[in-house]
Amino acid sequence: MLFLAFPPLYASAFSGYYLALMIVLWLLILRGASIEFRNHVDNSEWRRLWSMVFGLASTALALVFGVALGNVIRGVPIDRAGYFFLPLWTDFRPFGQVGVIDWYTLLVGVASALTLAVHGGLWLILKTEGDFQERARRFAGLCWTALFPLMLLVTAASFAIQPNFSSQFGKCPWGTAFIALAVAGMIGERVLSRRRDLQAFLASGLSIAGMLCSAAFGVFPNLLPSNTAPELGLTIYNAATADHGLVVGLWWCLPGMALAIGYSVFVYRRFAGKLA
Repeated sequence: MLFLAFPPLYASAFSGYYLALMIVLWLLILRGASIEFRNHVDNSEWRRLWSMVFGLASTALALVFGVALGNVIRGVPIDRAGYFFLPLWTDFRPFGQVGVIDWYTLLVGVASALTLAVHGGLWLILKTEGDFQERARRFAGLCWTALFPLMLLVTAASFAIQPNFSSQFGKCPWGTAFIALAVAGMIGERVLSRRRDLQAFLASGLSIAGMLCSAAFGVFPNLLPSNTAPELGLTIYNAATADHGLVVGLWWCLPGMALAIGYSVFVYRRFAGKLA
């Protein structure tokens, strides 16, 4: 991790989000470069090198995005002017003057990376056959074994760290349906992964949807909670633009999402079936 190269006092002089953004940009560059360079030289070691770069950059990217999600759930120290400053890390505690990275955000990051690893493994199982498929099945199973207890830990820590979780689920008990959806999806993807490949992949997607909906429901109506003064958090009410802007955004969003969905359907149908 980049932050290990800096002493805490020096790193605290910079906004942690700028450093995190730099990391994300470099990881995206490495992913694109690995795809481009991999087949430029007809050499197995060369291709293996860039395959490793792609895999490591993708894993690190999932970890970083998970850490970002952990920041949103935990909250940041927003002041009365609506601004906040975060170093990359402080004392690794998720309370008070926090940094981008603490033990909770790292926990969410690891859980996110494992979730996507299971999802990707199930996709490979669905698209391949033979020895590679069995290796993917074992990989997905190992990741699931690590993920399930970790998700239970993340859930308990989220309720302990973000008080809005208890408030929201207490006021609206129907929100527990999202948690039940995530748990059912995780159990389903494990049980079905033994031979019902398509159903296992769909169950994995269901579990991811349940996790994200649970997180969104838990912090609602906050968009970015304040971990020092809850009343200063950015919510859907105080952070919303004018009504005209919301209407314009909606009318642009609808055709944009329709195009994205249509393109996704076309791509999945175009490359349907097992890989050659």
